[in-house]
Amino acid sequence: MLDVVEKALNGTPMSENDYQLRRFAPKVQEKVREYKIKYDPNLPVPSDDSLADDLFEAGIELLLDVGAYCIDTGRIISYTENEIKEALRNAPAKVHFGEGKDRKALVPRKPEDKTLPWCLLGAGGGAVSSDSVFLTLMEGYAEIPEANAITTPALTRVGGMRIRPASPLELLGAMRSAALGREACNRAGRQGIPFMNTLSTAESDIALAAAMMPKFGLRPSDGFMIASMDPMKIDFARLNKVTLALSLGAPIGMDFAPLMGGYSGGPEGTAVCTVASHMMGLLTLQTSYLIPFPLHLRYVSNSSREMLWIISAMGQAISRNTHLLSLNLNYTAAGPCTPMVLRETTASVMAAVASGLSIEMGGTATNKYEDRMTPVEPRIAGEVAHAVAGMKRSEANEVAKKLLSKYESKLNAPPLGKTLHECWDAEKRRPSKEYARVVVAFKKEMDGLGIKLRPEG
Repeated sequence: MLDVVEKALNGTPMSENDYQLRRFAPKVQEKVREYKIKYDPNLPVPSDDSLADDLFEAGIELLLDVGAYCIDTGRIISYTENEIKEALRNAPAKVHFGEGKDRKALVPRKPEDKTLPWCLLGAGGGAVSSDSVFLTLMEGYAEIPEANAITTPALTRVGGMRIRPASPLELLGAMRSAALGREACNRAGRQGIPFMNTLSTAESDIALAAAMMPKFGLRPSDGFMIASMDPMKIDFARLNKVTLALSLGAPIGMDFAPLMGGYSGGPEGTAVCTVASHMMGLLTLQTSYLIPFPLHLRYVSNSSREMLWIISAMGQAISRNTHLLSLNLNYTAAGPCTPMVLRETTASVMAAVASGLSIEMGGTATNKYEDRMTPVEPRIAGEVAHAVAGMKRSEANEVAKKLLSKYESKLNAPPLGKTLHECWDAEKRRPSKEYARVVVAFKKEMDGLGIKLRPEG
């Protein structure tokens, strides 16, 4: 950490705007041209190993050329080729999470690997309006058989007051989230299951520090996920979180969302940026695992044709050339109780797993609406992830095209579906009759595509 801070204090000075527009954006396009990286809309899940390897080399060169940017100092954190290679060589190839019978190891995968992917299932940081909604969701997540870990929701209110960043309300919300989350998992008999996204309520460094007090239930074995900003930017608040997690010996994850249509440009540049961000996380945040979730600037999801290509191409670049522990986080455009949300989930999960990644699920209805998520979507994600392990990329490509034909035209105006209370029975801990019918019909459709999911009922 001292080395990182020294670089942040003494690196090349540059304004944030110049870094983004005059350094980062032009270099991304230079790498795309240099390596002749080309997106093919007919191959949402490509099988071209040379494309993956070229993407990997382009990602390394991008990091070498642009570095990371520290907002607080206005300086570039630069790395050498030897530093990158050393970080890749020394990156952990296995990390244990959880306690007791829920303690398991996250391991790397390769394209078309039969190894079951790690399933980090839940809300993906989605907002919830009350303690009761938080408990209902967390208990439902803990009951998913495929769940290796939980990604928690974010409380938006404490005592009826909306949480403000870095305020006492955020500290109280983060502490309450930790206690409520552990209570819900205890109810479900999953006392040791880890919360690998730390706590979505704890956005600020001081709130995370408060929630990490042992009496609230967070453990070093949960792992602590810390976000970077697009494009490849960090600040001292995030480095404070890293310093705290390192002091506890806890594994650190970095989540990052390169925006297609933003500074990275189109699908090719976004894939290069996503690859480079993996190495940036290793070096700057000293991560043990990484959670990419590239997003479409217009749709704020990653189930479109271009996004499936980005997920697949960057996943193959990482999984073929490294042993990094990478989990793709999927965002859907549609909301719960719709066939579209399940089709979107299946497409992005399948693309990731066939390309050698594990998964995090996930943001439904673009993760912008309170209480618009249920335990059904992550359950389907886990079932799909296990069902498609070992699937050939060419087969995944054909299935992806069939799925896209069912929802692609709706991405501009997706159905928002229903809220948790409208399509989930909290008392019986199961979906409403309406949502159950949607799931049954969906599983029959998937069976016709060769994806065998767990029978309902």
